[in-house]
Amino acid sequence: MRRRRRPNCASISFRSACSEGRLNDLLFAGHVGDVVLIQFGHNDESEDTTRRFGRGATETMYEAMLTQVYLPAIRARGMLPVLVTPMSRVDGQMKPGQAYVNSFSKRRFPDLLRRVAARKDVTLVDLNALSIAYYKHSGVEAMTAIVMSIEAGETPGKTNDGSFANGHPSNKIDGTHFKEALSKQYARMVATELARLGDAGDPVAAAIAGKLKPAVRAAIASGTWAALQPELASDIAGGDAAYYRNQIEKLLQLGALRKDAQGNFKPAAAMQTHEFIGALCRLMGIPAAALAGYADGPLSRAAMGAILADAYHARFSARPRYLTDYNGKTVLPGAPGYDPNLDSGAQGAMYYPLLRWEQLSDTGAVPAPYAGKLKDAYELGLIRSEDGIARGRMVNGRILAPATLVTRAKAAKALYFMWVLAQPPKAENDRIATD
Repeated sequence: MRRRRRPNCASISFRSACSEGRLNDLLFAGHVGDVVLIQFGHNDESEDTTRRFGRGATETMYEAMLTQVYLPAIRARGMLPVLVTPMSRVDGQMKPGQAYVNSFSKRRFPDLLRRVAARKDVTLVDLNALSIAYYKHSGVEAMTAIVMSIEAGETPGKTNDGSFANGHPSNKIDGTHFKEALSKQYARMVATELARLGDAGDPVAAAIAGKLKPAVRAAIASGTWAALQPELASDIAGGDAAYYRNQIEKLLQLGALRKDAQGNFKPAAAMQTHEFIGALCRLMGIPAAALAGYADGPLSRAAMGAILADAYHARFSARPRYLTDYNGKTVLPGAPGYDPNLDSGAQGAMYYPLLRWEQLSDTGAVPAPYAGKLKDAYELGLIRSEDGIARGRMVNGRILAPATLVTRAKAAKALYFMWVLAQPPKAENDRIATD
């Protein structure tokens, strides 16, 4: 019998998880004493509440699924339910200085979970409240940077409708989905709250906290997570310095870049050429000899483009997948190559720069030794104009600024792009590929 392919995780709600058999899978796979964290809310806000297999739910429907289906079934299997309120969405239109508020203003699912937890004696982790507190503490600049707010040149990743290389194809800041840097913070919040609840006498939370790894328990006790997550830098957590936090943390995690003795990354400092080349060689698995001949010192954009072109040709004998079959026309459901885990936005957003080299206004200022390689890098989409780009917009600028020195933050952006380019799609990304 052919197994039916299920929709992607982005479609899951209380209703769809039940109707698609996901709850049954969990019940059959689990064992007595297993802990089940239950969190639904974002997709339940959908307006398709009257569709038989829709995702949306009214508050009455939501509560009925929880109290009449999920909790009884999980408890009947001898498993321990824990309710986790859904984190608030991040408003991508926020201005610096504005205060974050709970995004669940129409269907108050977090409030409902709090009431059910108290009435049914279920352990509750209030991630909704914790997330809002974190957003307020971090500020608008920092929070906008670590949700799906993509700008040109940030990543060659794609949606079903094409590439993110020129910015988000849907021309939006997606505050529902988030980058790895924010996922780590949500995990920290949940673990810390479970430990707090356990210390306060909650038996289920205490049982979970008792099984946490010693390094996690030490981080919770001290409030310092750098030993557990050395990629966390002291000076990129807030304000403008957090603009490329996701890229910086990934490169620190991979060991491609380093912090100073005080735990700072110094994002505004000039990137040195030798450090950039060393990081690029490590990330892409190419020998240092392939990038020899560049004088050390502060890295200019012209030199960076030339180095990126050399690295590309040293690493790839054929165009990587992000430049070929991961671009082009919209891939419809049911067609070969359709990936339901990816977003749908504009029609056929392409990887390659939106403006030709000849449309840039300052190519005449490129130093002669770098001219050919810089043009090659630009046409390959490895370096883009930083003028006029913005998060949540699919737009390219016209000024290449070849003489401008590259900051460590901007270097991290370029290095991250190249690292992703070298990865096979859907690969684990917590280590450097050696193939």
